[in-house]
Amino acid sequence: MLLTIDIGNTETTAGLFDGETLRAHWRLTTTVARTADEMRVLLTQLVATEGIARGSVTGVALCSVVPPATQTVVDACDLAFGVTPVVVDSGSRLPITLDVDAPSTVGADRVVNTLAASQIYKRDCIIVDMGTATTYDCVSGNGSFFGGVIQPGVQTSASMLFAKTAMLPSTSRSTPLRAIGTNTADCIRAGVVFGTADSIDGLIGRIKAEWPHPETPYVVATGGLADTFRAFCTSFNEVDPVLTLKGLRLAYGIISND
Repeated sequence: MLLTIDIGNTETTAGLFDGETLRAHWRLTTTVARTADEMRVLLTQLVATEGIARGSVTGVALCSVVPPATQTVVDACDLAFGVTPVVVDSGSRLPITLDVDAPSTVGADRVVNTLAASQIYKRDCIIVDMGTATTYDCVSGNGSFFGGVIQPGVQTSASMLFAKTAMLPSTSRSTPLRAIGTNTADCIRAGVVFGTADSIDGLIGRIKAEWPHPETPYVVATGGLADTFRAFCTSFNEVDPVLTLKGLRLAYGIISND
């Protein structure tokens, strides 16, 4: 079985593949302070909860946008499973092209999303990845990443609002019933949820207007908040919260056979 790990700024997503089938997946808090031993215990426990022997894990693929956490997870996988992970980044030999000004600066998750989009959908795509930041990856059908957009993520924007305003209380990100709130909490919910949804739809509209190819891009949302915004964003063609894990599985197969 293949363990895939996507280390994000706020959350780390892990998935266990049996061939092409995703047997289990988990979301963890990204904690740089964890030691390799602590991470080893966590990973082995997660696998064990699915009734899978740790010896069944024969490969690990990971991508990371948190360099201080990367080596810890690599060491933890060595300790837990006796496997040295394949680390996927902008320098990996993959059938994609990073057609931007500074290819080496493209985040590893965006590299993996590009591979997933080109291999799975085989058409022009906009990948909207909703995490600490909301990123928009512009990918051609032949596997070229040619740019995109980065905006503050939902939680990032909301946290800044609460931190910078003395009179606005922190509130849950529950679904607002209407745009016009009649109390402070409902006003905040409407602003956070509807404001985010409309900004996503607006940016996708702008990206489509500048799209350099005649084909209309297919819009795929992924990341921890993709399901939450499925009902509010009219521009999503598909929602796949584990697209990055699928891309890691594909990357592992390509790199291992290289």
